[in-house]
Amino acid sequence: MSKCEPQAIPVLAKGRRKSLNMDQDSLVSFSPLFEGSSIPLLCTPRVAGVNLAEWAGQNRELIERKLDQHATILFRGFAVEDIGEFNQCVDAISGGALEYLFRASPRTQISRKHNVYSSTDYPSAEKIFPHNEHSYSPVFPLHLYFYCDLPSASGGETPFGDTRLILPRIDPQVREAFQRQGVLYVRNYGDGMGLPWQTVFQTEDRAEVEAYCAKIGITPEWKPGNRLRTRQKGPAMVRHPRTGETVWFNHATFFNALTLPESIRDSLRAEFADDDLPQNTFFGDGSPIPEDYVRHLQQLYREVMVEFPWQKGDVVILDNIFTIHARNGYAGPRKILTAMAIPLKSSEVAIG
Repeated sequence: MSKCEPQAIPVLAKGRRKSLNMDQDSLVSFSPLFEGSSIPLLCTPRVAGVNLAEWAGQNRELIERKLDQHATILFRGFAVEDIGEFNQCVDAISGGALEYLFRASPRTQISRKHNVYSSTDYPSAEKIFPHNEHSYSPVFPLHLYFYCDLPSASGGETPFGDTRLILPRIDPQVREAFQRQGVLYVRNYGDGMGLPWQTVFQTEDRAEVEAYCAKIGITPEWKPGNRLRTRQKGPAMVRHPRTGETVWFNHATFFNALTLPESIRDSLRAEFADDDLPQNTFFGDGSPIPEDYVRHLQQLYREVMVEFPWQKGDVVILDNIFTIHARNGYAGPRKILTAMAIPLKSSEVAIG
């Protein structure tokens, strides 16, 4: 269907659905949220009552093209009222939400009917460093969603950054080292810090853990006391499956011990060896990543971030390869939900 061809679009009118025959350009408006920044792209309705899930379902190709260009889209003003309507948006655009497997942070599944989760359940005062969702995992989502059910009274923004701005800024020596060696992720479970393996793998059965690890390329090592260590190697860069662009995409900085708050890092390092920390990163051959490399990357991540206050009913979809996200500390109640969609294997898009 041509974008100028009229189509019947469901809207809400006094609690009842009706259809308006309008061309799609007259139903929504796209514009940058920030002057001089490509992300996020703001999408708002031009007429009252446009149903986001139904409009999006009829315009998936348009949304995908916008994501290819802008990486992150903020849908605002569509009156997405609850988790059910948010889940309908995920279904309409991405074909359904994924279960949160091989977990790295504490989350709560909001409803048994939907694979929709709370955003990371960390103390409200803590910031979360920028990262691509699940870029440490052999399987990661291409699409990531956020929904604002309740904005906080103060703070609580979810900063976003375009990863396409990071790669050209990386020192060539740092880039070459990571491209040549890749990243080794070492995680320990059941040592009193971080998530237990039963939560990470959503099972109490060791055999199920081993089967899952074998399936996606993770090496498990059982330690005394029913504890577990896993190792897996991943790429530092990937090729985007839609655009073919080479993008910096990994958890080498986020999982590295140097990214922990100083007081926590010093306490953990006083008790644990580097490969016994809850999580840590190394070059692919197991050698340590130099501190100045990590500090260099931390600064580049911070430089590309933009942020905005959440509004009730906001829905954000981001291309998880092109976009890093973070979290600011906040005060008062806050309820931001998240969902993941479209699984990709890092081995199929890896460079190096």
